[in-house]
Amino acid sequence: MSTTTELQITAEQLEQFERDGYFIARGLISDEETTRLIEHFMDLHAKGVAGELGDGYRAPRWEDSEDDILKHFPRVMHPHKWDALSMNYMLDERFHDVLKALNGDEVLAAQSMFYFKPPGARGQALHQDNFYLKVAPGSCMAAWLSLDDADQENGGMFVVPGSHKIEVLCPHEADAAKSFTVEEVDVPAGLAPVPCDLKAGDVLFFNGSVIHGSYPNTSRERFRRAFICHYMPASSVEIS
Repeated sequence: MSTTTELQITAEQLEQFERDGYFIARGLISDEETTRLIEHFMDLHAKGVAGELGDGYRAPRWEDSEDDILKHFPRVMHPHKWDALSMNYMLDERFHDVLKALNGDEVLAAQSMFYFKPPGARGQALHQDNFYLKVAPGSCMAAWLSLDDADQENGGMFVVPGSHKIEVLCPHEADAAKSFTVEEVDVPAGLAPVPCDLKAGDVLFFNGSVIHGSYPNTSRERFRRAFICHYMPASSVEIS
């Protein structure tokens, strides 16, 4: 795993991040690494179904999943606490260097997640991460590593450019037929969600106040797997 990055954030890219609240580092992670991570987490899923990971990760067998594909492939919360590879990527210098350049401050790792999002899975309603992490002063930051090509067909990401400049909004109930999470925020007037198509190995970095989310995976056989970590400025003093 690389401990340095050749990616240098340009003045134009920093200006774009400050304007829109997000930045895509194209090809930051190699094809070999994304393949390794996919194989690693698919193996962890199999072990979770078999009960080999205990409280680390549990995934019901399909016959026990009530015909809900996301119950059979639940997201993995905080794998860095028990999985060395997840910890290594959470602390990867390539993430760190981009985050520090975008944030203008040293950053601290806060949490990790893995999403399988298999064919037929619901999406995640539009939301703001800092509503949940409550980092202050400032905001959390996300590094969203796409392990598969992610587009609108297989439930790729949508972001609302400029929404990091508004306050954290109070959510309302989401449509359970489209979202596996129960809360959703409305997009303020004058702003609009845009698709954020990613190739495997691309990393989407975004401010915790950016409204973002995804819609159902309508493909027949394409997963939309992603490894996501959240960080906070070292100068912040509060987090949920």
